[in-house]
Amino acid sequence: MARQQPTLDLPDLHGRRVLVTGASDGVGHVIATRLAAAGADVVMPVRTRGKGEAAAAEIRTQVPDARLELADLDLASLASIAALGTRLADDGRPLHGLVLNAGLMTPPERRTTVDGFELQLGTNHLGHVALAAHLLPLLRAGQARVVSQTSVAAKRGRILWDDLQGERRYDAMALYRQSKIACGLFALELARRSAAGGWGVTSALSHPGVAPTNLLAAQPGTGRTEDGLEIRMIRWLSARGILIGTPQSAALPALMALTAPEDEIGHLFGPRGPGQTGGRPGAHALWKPLRDEAEAARVWDWSADVTGVTWP
Repeated sequence: MARQQPTLDLPDLHGRRVLVTGASDGVGHVIATRLAAAGADVVMPVRTRGKGEAAAAEIRTQVPDARLELADLDLASLASIAALGTRLADDGRPLHGLVLNAGLMTPPERRTTVDGFELQLGTNHLGHVALAAHLLPLLRAGQARVVSQTSVAAKRGRILWDDLQGERRYDAMALYRQSKIACGLFALELARRSAAGGWGVTSALSHPGVAPTNLLAAQPGTGRTEDGLEIRMIRWLSARGILIGTPQSAALPALMALTAPEDEIGHLFGPRGPGQTGGRPGAHALWKPLRDEAEAARVWDWSADVTGVTWP
């Protein structure tokens, strides 16, 4: 018997322009496909143009009339982020949604971004902070919803203020948790600052659970040369519908966060199955590492300082 997938009906998104990072594969690709099918104009910023073109072609096989726009972006480079911001600002069209989905996980050895940040913190968190800041005028013009993807890894852990960049001790998982806690705290602080400052931008938080994507697979960019036991086990469980989700189900919380009414977005959207690793999407209470407003403000200020971005 075929596995029954959780479903989510999206509203008509014709006339809405949404940018999705990480849309060339995995969960981000499913998000982009579903948005295109609902009528949205989807901006797909990609690091590798050929991979992006292949992803766009695949979306068009499912959604022949998809309105897709490829753009160049390397989240590990502040210069690349600024260049995309300038390009979209020059274009002048408002953005109605921003899904901060791209990420990487647990490089076996410590690596850094172009700007010298630990790779996970720099890509998963700081790159997205800088992107949101550069796009803020377009987001304000579109009264946009910003969705930040955190991870079940952020259920525990903390911001490692005594060794943020893992220079003294490189613990790949602790640094991954930190990057995803930072993503969550940024999303919540964005909501507070937008409300206080009248920016007109809403901010929501989601997580995909666990699904068999390239996050833990062999990737030259992370120094992981072969698939490990963890990703092989995730694929096995997912194929049998045991606890773990699929890329299709893992995309649903972010889509729910993007389209939920404003009065429903103060929660964390994620899978509702055991351990929040798979199942139907829904709202959860915030995990403990995401509840400290003072910590969120500290993360916000530090992130703006090291990336050089400014906010209203």
